[in-house]
Amino acid sequence: MSRSSVPRRLGRIRPAAGAVVPRLRRAVTRAVAVAAVVMLCTAAAPDLREPAPPPPVPTAAPLPVSHWQGLFDAESAGERQASLRLSRSADSWDHYNLAYQIDANVSLFLATGQARYADLGLTMAENMIGSARPSSSLPASGFKDGYRGWAATQLNSGGQELALTESYAWRYVTHLLVALRSSPLYGDPSYLTRYQRVLEFSEKHIFEKWFTRDPVKFIYRERTHMAAHWAYISIALAKVTSDNGLRKRYREVAAKIDDDLPNYPSSLRGQLMASRSEPMAYWWSDVWGRKTGNGQDIAHGNGVISYVAASCDWGAGWTSEEMSRFSRTLTAFVLGRDGRYPEFVNGRGSGTGWLADGFVKLGRYNPAVQRALEQHGVQNSQFHASMALNAHLLATARP
Repeated sequence: MSRSSVPRRLGRIRPAAGAVVPRLRRAVTRAVAVAAVVMLCTAAAPDLREPAPPPPVPTAAPLPVSHWQGLFDAESAGERQASLRLSRSADSWDHYNLAYQIDANVSLFLATGQARYADLGLTMAENMIGSARPSSSLPASGFKDGYRGWAATQLNSGGQELALTESYAWRYVTHLLVALRSSPLYGDPSYLTRYQRVLEFSEKHIFEKWFTRDPVKFIYRERTHMAAHWAYISIALAKVTSDNGLRKRYREVAAKIDDDLPNYPSSLRGQLMASRSEPMAYWWSDVWGRKTGNGQDIAHGNGVISYVAASCDWGAGWTSEEMSRFSRTLTAFVLGRDGRYPEFVNGRGSGTGWLADGFVKLGRYNPAVQRALEQHGVQNSQFHASMALNAHLLATARP
C-alpha cells in the first residue's frame, strides 16, 4: 500500500442485531477515574503473540506545521470539488464520507489560524443543512416527525434516517464550532451569523432529534466507537451552547458514555484493560462488557481515539495519563512492524494501516510518538492535517 493510499469510501453499513453498524475496509470526568482505570488494568487482556517493541525515543525534532500544511494543500486541492458535491447530497451516507475532510479543515484551521480552512468547513456544514428535509417528507422514514434530516438511500437501510451516519459527520461540525468560538473570527459579524445557524441546527436537528427519539437506541449505542461519536458531539456542544440546561444534559450524556452507561454493564473506561506484555498500553473490546478476543478493530477504534483526544484537549474529562496509555497501544501494537499493519488493538490480524481518523491524533501528546507517526506508511490529507495540528500543539506546549 502506498504512502498516500487510504480508503476514500470506507466499506458498507449493514444491519446487525437490530442496529446499523459500519464495516470499514478490512483493513475524561473525575479525578478518581484514573485510579479506577488502574484497578481495571489488573485483569489480563488478550495479547500480541510476541513482546511489544520498546517505546519510541525521538532522534530529532518533529517536522514543522508548514511541512504538513504543504502536503495537505497539495493533496486536498484535488479533493475539494468532490467534497463539496458530497456536502450538497441529500443522502447521509455521503455526509459520512465527508467527515474526513471536515475534520481535516478543522485541524488546519486550528494549526494555522487561516480563515480559508474554516470557510470551507462552514460551507460544507451549510450545504448539509441546506439539503436536510423534514422527516415527515422522507418517504421511508420511520419517524415522520418535525425534525429535519436525510435519508440514507445508498445503504441497505431502506432509505431510513440513520443516527450513525449523521453523528459520524456532525462530531466534526461541532468541533468546528468550538474552534470558531475561540478564534478571532467569532468577533466578525459575518462569521458569527454562519456560526449561529450551524449551532442552532446542531442542537435541534442533530442532538435534540436523536435524544428525543430515544437516547438508549440512538445515543448510548451498542459499540464503543458508535457511542463515542455522540460523546464527542456532546462535549463540543457543551462548550458552545448558551443554554445552561442543555449544557448540563450534554455533559451528563458524555459522562454516562465515559463511565456509566444506562443500558450496558460497562462504559468507555469500563472497557479498558492492560496488555499483558505491555502494562502501560490499553486493550479494549468494541463490545460492551467483553474482555476476550482480539479487541477493538483499529479502523473503528479511530472513532474512540478521536473522541478521547478531543476530550483531553478541552479538559472535558479524559486525561494526559490516559492519552499516554492509548499512545503506548499505538506504538506497541497499532503502528505495526516490517510493513505489516494489524487489524486489532492487540496487534493481530491484517489491516490497512488507516489511522487518519483517530490514532494519528495521539502524536500531539509526545514528540516521540509524533516522530513515529511521521514514518507511518499510510498517509492521506486527513492524516497530514492532524499531523499539522499535532506539530502546532507540540511547538506551543508549555514546558
